Amino acid sequence: MQEPTLCIGVDVSKAELVIAMGPERRPCSVANDAVSISNWLRAIPAHALIAMESTGRYHTLLAHLASQAGLKVYVLNARDVYFYARALGTRAKTDGVDAGVIARYLVEHRARLHPWQPGSSLQQRLQDLLARRAQVATHRSALRQVFTGIDTKGIETAKLQAAFDALLQSMDQQVQALIASDAQMAQGCERLRTITGIGPQTSALLATLLSRFDFANADALVAYSGLDPRPNDSGTKRGRRRLSKKGPPLLRRQMYLAGFAASHSKALKPLYQSIRAKGFATTAALMILGRKLLRVAFAIWKGNEVFDPARLIPKNDLQKT
Repeated sequence: MQEPTLCIGVDVSKAELVIAMGPERRPCSVANDAVSISNWLRAIPAHALIAMESTGRYHTLLAHLASQAGLKVYVLNARDVYFYARALGTRAKTDGVDAGVIARYLVEHRARLHPWQPGSSLQQRLQDLLARRAQVATHRSALRQVFTGIDTKGIETAKLQAAFDALLQSMDQQVQALIASDAQMAQGCERLRTITGIGPQTSALLATLLSRFDFANADALVAYSGLDPRPNDSGTKRGRRRLSKKGPPLLRRQMYLAGFAASHSKALKPLYQSIRAKGFATTAALMILGRKLLRVAFAIWKGNEVFDPARLIPKNDLQKT
């Protein structure tokens, strides 16, 4: 007789893991370090399923160790779990309650969830570097704002900015060196950079993502990114579409920046203008353009061709040129 599947929910923090061995079991806790997690995993049945929320980098150790132990791992979108907990009408919020909610979510939804896949050491290194680069760039912009509107005479802000620039440049060089070390990734990244609006950071991010996950089609990639429009209709009313935003924020940010760059290019400015002519606001039009470029990136990665902007330009605008 087959044993029933054990669904384990884990609430992850920097210092500890709070674990619910099923929705109805009393939670326990272990330290969030390799030795403690490995000792706990040895007592877990081989048929168990483990779910946790995506928590930046704090969940990665558990995910990797559980996967290496042969267990099936699920990394959940924290937003989905949050609204699920509200729908359950939970009357308290503690780490133990959260772990139980995660376990219950896994019990009810595991049929439609995709197991977490560990990336290669190269992919993981690239992902970490690109994420940290985005954070450094954000902090650099924030520091620039700090000194806006004041007299900076005698304050060596230029040296600070130069240090930020040197740091970003060294990270970019490391990213490019890592990509060059893998022939398939290097060739794919080179083709991606032929797409108008996609530069070194976006192409590196896309190459890392597309080399790790085998998306069934472009729609699956768009859904993963969170750039898919979410319907809000009722009866005869057609509500405003909003992005689902269920994917990695960094990917959406980079595709927005790619759309922004493409909108100012000679090749794709007509496409951007045709989107705006349909009544879309500037930000919405840029996101739509970024989504189109993401679909193009999927096709370029899967094939052997380079980007042809004529395929995206509206026919009416193409005839005018």
